[in-house]
Amino acid sequence: MRIYTNLFNKLITPENLFFAWEEFRRDKKKKEDVLVFEKSLEREIFSLHRELASYTYRHSGYTGFYISDPKRRHIHKAQVRDRVLHHAIMSILYPLYEKTFIHNSFSCRIGKGTHKGVDALRSMLYKASKNNTRNAYILKCDIEKFFDSINHEILLSILSSRIKDQELMDLLVEVVESFVSNRSTLFDRCGVPIGNLTSQLFANVYMDVFDQFIKHDLKVKYYARYTDDFVIVSESKEYLVQLLPKIRSFLKERLKMQIHPKKVTITKFGRGIDYLGYVLFPYFTLVRKRTQKRALRKINEKILLYKRGEISKDKVHATLMSYLGVLSHADTFRFSEKLKNEYFFNVSNFD
Repeated sequence: MRIYTNLFNKLITPENLFFAWEEFRRDKKKKEDVLVFEKSLEREIFSLHRELASYTYRHSGYTGFYISDPKRRHIHKAQVRDRVLHHAIMSILYPLYEKTFIHNSFSCRIGKGTHKGVDALRSMLYKASKNNTRNAYILKCDIEKFFDSINHEILLSILSSRIKDQELMDLLVEVVESFVSNRSTLFDRCGVPIGNLTSQLFANVYMDVFDQFIKHDLKVKYYARYTDDFVIVSESKEYLVQLLPKIRSFLKERLKMQIHPKKVTITKFGRGIDYLGYVLFPYFTLVRKRTQKRALRKINEKILLYKRGEISKDKVHATLMSYLGVLSHADTFRFSEKLKNEYFFNVSNFD
């Protein structure tokens, strides 16, 4: 295991903080709190640098709100200066950890993502079924209240096993301990906020312990994970059944987590596998019905706003292209044409 030292001083340099600012503001240029921060940018960045250098930095509180994507999620938003620091931390830590993650970990990694995860599952299914000449089975699970259940002590222990830089570890403690979920107890502080960029890295670092257990201890051949949603493929249903107690035991004892009791299934490939928004069958792939309904609803909502003069045509077109991109990875020609027709007859002909 490679050990990392002397990282803190690189992280807190004004150059790295300004770089983090540019990364942070890329898709938030018109947000009110971002504009306010930008008005005093140099003062804010150098103030943050001084606090970090003098070890007086303290993470601020969070603003909570809910989103539906489509699942309802409770997001916690930190202040801009803290989010800039999160980007600075990512710029230092992500390259170090990225090279240690298994190939089939697909969440929040450059060059990965949902489409690569679906492609990997399809490839594993074809290999296990010998190109659909025999049965293949899929064990699919996800972890109950994953982000809320990440144990602070365990997370910091995993981080400190590689990071031998006390100043950086003290800063990571400050960031991790800035938030606790309602699953925390007097003895176990738990939870990382979904709204933090660092939470994406922390989640992968935390679950990499599980990935390594699956691949090296259990020696599972066909495995993939996206955040807390993981799949194992085998030609033997009995093999998957026998794995479950070992998986449950490891998650509980090592990571203090448990599989969601209503979200564990073992399914035959021929019946269709619902994974990361797509449903995979032996000879074709579909998009979930609820995804199609949401796409049609969102397009019609944007069309209505456009006709009222509240948004531009470009906004409607961007929404259309986003959904067409999702649909392009499945066999959904007819539905894609339906979305295009909605756009053409209600937007192009409206001009």
